[in-house]
Amino acid sequence: MGQDASELVVPFVGALQAAVSVLITIFCKSTGPAGLVVGVLTAQFNLLSTSAAKEVSRTCVRMFLPALLIYKLGTNLDKDTGIRYLPILFWSISYQAISLAFGVAACRVFKLPNWVKLAVTFNNTTSLPLLLIQSLSTTGVLDAIIPAGDEASKALDRAESYFLINAMVSNSLTFALGPRLLRPNDEDAPEENNKDDEQEDGDEDDNMERGPDGIIDEETSLLPQRAVRPINRVEGRGYKRTMKWIEGLPPWVQQVLEFMYQFANAPLLGTLVGAIIGLTPPLKKLFFADSNNGGYFNAWLTTAIKNVGDLFATMQIIVVGVKLSQSLRKMKAGEDSGKVDKKSMAFVFVTRFFIWPAISIPLIYALATKTGVLDNDPMLWFAMMLMSAGPSAMILVALTDTIGSPEEEKMAIAKFLTISYAITPLMCFAVVGSLKATQAAMEQ
Repeated sequence: MGQDASELVVPFVGALQAAVSVLITIFCKSTGPAGLVVGVLTAQFNLLSTSAAKEVSRTCVRMFLPALLIYKLGTNLDKDTGIRYLPILFWSISYQAISLAFGVAACRVFKLPNWVKLAVTFNNTTSLPLLLIQSLSTTGVLDAIIPAGDEASKALDRAESYFLINAMVSNSLTFALGPRLLRPNDEDAPEENNKDDEQEDGDEDDNMERGPDGIIDEETSLLPQRAVRPINRVEGRGYKRTMKWIEGLPPWVQQVLEFMYQFANAPLLGTLVGAIIGLTPPLKKLFFADSNNGGYFNAWLTTAIKNVGDLFATMQIIVVGVKLSQSLRKMKAGEDSGKVDKKSMAFVFVTRFFIWPAISIPLIYALATKTGVLDNDPMLWFAMMLMSAGPSAMILVALTDTIGSPEEEKMAIAKFLTISYAITPLMCFAVVGSLKATQAAMEQ
């Protein structure tokens, strides 16, 4: 009995240490509690306004996250192992689709806010899983599921690549479906705003020697005006001809194109670029090999992409801190600061930390032991068991900024995310369950 207890206690303590280590690592990297504090102080001292934080959030989504995906996927993908990622693609789409259906039903039955559907559907699939894997390897918890003869470093690299494929699917679905979920009755409003923005951008392009306030500033094009105007004219004509061509198509074709356009977002483009680089040997050598071995882009372009991608988590959490500061100010003034009711929190927390691990662990175990669907890689099984667990994605704040959600909703989501990451050590239960199930599958 004592030996059986120790077999559970040792990995549980190791997993708990890893979860706490993740929080400490997050704290030291300013991508968690410290980042929130920095964000709050930034807003309190008027170093970053709410409007500026909104622009930073958009920059995170449109520049920093695509760069992160390009680097991570390009590093870990290759043509020999690409087939093993197909089950991950199917599993990622499946568990998020089920979560969405569950969230939609719960919101209708219990009258929960719209954002709860997103919080229960999309979990943190980028920074948290990668940090957790690193911490688990440090505590030695993962040694038990690394096959004999397999190098620990290679096994960990595979685990990271598995999580990144899941991140690609999650980020693509977030920006494709998120606006419709948050604004189901006002789907055209963001598009109208975007058209206004495009019109303003077009007006500026016609006068490229002047900034938006009529003076030359850092946003002014460096190209001569006589070179810029012809380019703008060609782009305008091409846009008008394309729209005229689309309007002449049958209505059902227009609807299909409109649906597909929802997936044409910056994170998906970054994913495609990273996958193309990783799966094309000459490109992968050019970007990631040593400079002396043909990696001519490694020292400058690849390093620049990596540095830009590393900014994503830090800047995103600072934006959450700014939102939280604004919420605290309104609470102090007795104004509406965004409400997060206990019912919403309990629903999301129980689903994300307990219900999904209870579903995914036995399911992946059965697939690994009873079928030949999954590759014979314990790290793959372990990663798939954990993919559906964990706190909600920080990128939800960027999504609300992108579609122009009300400030009260943004502040409510900021409060919710702060609490979510404070209880991250609850992941230790899912980690222990996945570890023991993977060990049992290896013995079959």
